[in-house]
Amino acid sequence: MSVVFTFPGQGAQYPGMLHALPDDAAVAAALAEAAGVLGQDPLALDTACALASTGAVQLCLLIAGVAMARSLAARGATPDMVAGFSIGEYAAAVVAGALDYADALRLVARRGQLMEQAYPVGYGMAAIIGLDQAQLEPLLAQVHGAATPVYIANLNARRQIAIAGSEPALQAVMALALAHGASKARRLAISVPSHCPLLDAAALDLRAAFDGVAVRRPSLVYLSSSAARALFDPARIRDSLAANMAQRVQWTATSRLAWERGARLALEMPPGSVLTRLTAPDFTDGVAVCCDGNRGDSLLALVQRERGDTVP
Repeated sequence: MSVVFTFPGQGAQYPGMLHALPDDAAVAAALAEAAGVLGQDPLALDTACALASTGAVQLCLLIAGVAMARSLAARGATPDMVAGFSIGEYAAAVVAGALDYADALRLVARRGQLMEQAYPVGYGMAAIIGLDQAQLEPLLAQVHGAATPVYIANLNARRQIAIAGSEPALQAVMALALAHGASKARRLAISVPSHCPLLDAAALDLRAAFDGVAVRRPSLVYLSSSAARALFDPARIRDSLAANMAQRVQWTATSRLAWERGARLALEMPPGSVLTRLTAPDFTDGVAVCCDGNRGDSLLALVQRERGDTVP
């Protein structure tokens, strides 16, 4: 049996998320390296005001994921595989050894900038709960048009799907979904239309930012939630990361793939517990748990039990 570390995407953030990380040398080093690369204190990025910017959110998610994984590794707890949701794929790539942390910081900063520039206002994402893809697609078709673009973006679970598009289109689809049996439809705390063709041009610009960046073969299993498969070839990982802002997230298939490859402990890096709730249904004979709200020694014991390692 093996352990998968999962890394959340936008929507999981909360004010103070970086301040809530463990107070240890590994976290301090990750924060210091981020400060050196970004030219600012990363602890200034997790205020409620700063997190109104998708750029700050994405950087905080990257930093939190890498810092926590390094904190666990310093105590002997390491994964056999990694999987990230959206921006979480960058943290996963760093932990897998495919991408340097400094390069990831620069790329994510550019990613957030490109996304904000493309759609500064009037766009975003919403979650529809209680309808499956086949039920939801006809409702989007009623609304989608040149002035009201809207797309399926994230397949989080069979009956939990995120859509992306313009604000009027999101509101119209949410109303239709509720009228057609959805149990819930809510706007997400995401200010850009991620994971749909609206970001194709921005993804092409980000691909250029990868020129000169070293992407290596991962040292452990890297699961891409865009492709819903394990990627080992550096060029494929590079292309997947560059394009993932405009690609649909297939989390249901990815969590199932982790289970099929032998993972029985899914440990979610901070912030939050979104992926834990989404992953748990596939880990019925295992454990899905988040770092947030759980004691470090309890997490280490879970990893030790699953891997049969001796964790100090």
